[in-house]
Amino acid sequence: MNTPATWPDGPHAAHWPPGVPAQLSLPQEPLWAAFERRARTEPEAQALEFLGRTFSWRELHTGALRLAAALQNLGVQPGDRVLLFMQNSPAYVIGFHAVLRAGAVVVPVNPMNKADELGHAIADPGAAVAMATADIAPELLSAADRQAAQPVLRHLVVVDWADLLPPAGAGREHWPEAWTGWLLAPPPALRTTTVALHAWRALLARSAEPRPVTVRPTDLALLPYTSGTTGAAKGCMHTHATLMHNVVAAGPWLDMRAGDVVLVVTPMFHITGLVMGLLAAVHHGCRLVLLPRWDRRQAARAIETQRVTHWSNIPTMVIDLLALPGIDQIDLSSLRYIGGGGAAMPEAVATQLQQRLGLTYVEGYGLTETAAPTHCNPRHAARSHCLGIPYIGTQARVVHPETLQTLPTGEVGEILVSGPQVFQGYWRQDAATQQAFVEIDGQRWFRTGDLGRVDADGYFFMADRLKRMINASGFKVWPAEVEAHLHQHPAVQEACVIAVRDPYRGESVKAVIVPRAEHRHTLQPEDVMAWARRHMAVYKVPRSVELVQTLPRSASGKVLWRVLQAEEDRRSTPDPGPAATTPST
Repeated sequence: MNTPATWPDGPHAAHWPPGVPAQLSLPQEPLWAAFERRARTEPEAQALEFLGRTFSWRELHTGALRLAAALQNLGVQPGDRVLLFMQNSPAYVIGFHAVLRAGAVVVPVNPMNKADELGHAIADPGAAVAMATADIAPELLSAADRQAAQPVLRHLVVVDWADLLPPAGAGREHWPEAWTGWLLAPPPALRTTTVALHAWRALLARSAEPRPVTVRPTDLALLPYTSGTTGAAKGCMHTHATLMHNVVAAGPWLDMRAGDVVLVVTPMFHITGLVMGLLAAVHHGCRLVLLPRWDRRQAARAIETQRVTHWSNIPTMVIDLLALPGIDQIDLSSLRYIGGGGAAMPEAVATQLQQRLGLTYVEGYGLTETAAPTHCNPRHAARSHCLGIPYIGTQARVVHPETLQTLPTGEVGEILVSGPQVFQGYWRQDAATQQAFVEIDGQRWFRTGDLGRVDADGYFFMADRLKRMINASGFKVWPAEVEAHLHQHPAVQEACVIAVRDPYRGESVKAVIVPRAEHRHTLQPEDVMAWARRHMAVYKVPRSVELVQTLPRSASGKVLWRVLQAEEDRRSTPDPGPAATTPST
């Protein structure tokens, strides 16, 4: 067989997906262009289904144009940052594209975050304008009012769920009871001393056209935040071009074609839901089916009734879906692709998926900094508990974390990646950006902070993390951030956060706490967990708390979190993994 000149270099070339190019020729246009193209070429086609209500491309596009004009009238200029603080919804699709049309930058914010966590999300990007659904808007306003001495947020566009839902009798009877109380609840009264409030409904009712702006592929489009060992969240600077690469690559790699139907239940504030869900579907001519939150019965019904073909997710969703009573009576045969990352897929569940639907769960690997995948398993040759092979246009290697020397096959080291989807750096964090990249033989590589190995066939496997990070059902929890919140508890003297193995979530959060002397006989673990639920996003809240008299320390006084983690690991029995060697020091 004659190997094409563009064939990827390395042993994984032998496992490259048939018909998938090794490099892409990207359209030199902003992300808005594909959205506008859909509205121009098929304006009345169904674009999106949401809980029984459908939206055409014309409807979404018109809403985005009017909202973009409104944002400009509120003072949004090209390059300004605008917060999106909401669950998956048609408003997210409209709002995201409106910000792009105004030439501004989307700052996606986790809708589970509390006021204590939102101050940094406002101040660090300098966002004067935000959009939020009414049910969670009070948290954002509380954070903004705390900054009244030096106000940053000036305008909030408030979305009422009633503006997005179908009329009574149009599918509402299928909603979970918990959703009915949430989605149909009257919006709360919003009180603020610093922020001007604007009703979404009123802004979209105005027949206004946005002013023209010039947007280049190299311009900033997205500023998602990720934390780290210091606990201070950092904005990842993604341009239209860095996002565009993985958007376009999803087509050939996932066999995504015009007319396909994409289920988006992974949150769109998360890079995977945004890039591999929303943006890929728009670019490749697919129809969107949105769910605001995970519910296995709703997901099963959506796949069956909407004939979903593609579903990117996290393994816990698949585990939950296949455990649904009566799942064998639900028609899931329309699915052609199912896959994701964030945690390993249990072998028993992968086998059930193969036997039930004839589908292989396609695992992949990526980070916020890389616009989702840098690695993915080929659909025709996928391996379990495996990150896959380097993605289209991407190079990867395993190096010694200190010497940066490339390691032999099978040895564990830090995974480095280089490719067009890698971000430009951290927002206003030059030192952190410099630490995140390394130049080897004239080529710039991103240091993922993950430890892995590569086998003789060029498949990559995760081994461990250099960074302190807990992966709870695909959500990244940074221990330093949780510790910073816990130290605000009046009864907590010290806190160290570690991971606990969880058969469903993969990992859960555990806090090892030294109470203050006056609270040592009164503080209970339940008190700490209840306090945490009021002050931080639910996925960060410790699922278990251990009260101790002291924490282990080094000679210099640093808390030895690795000692606590090792003790916790010894208490549990990890799944046996493939043998691997560790780098010598």
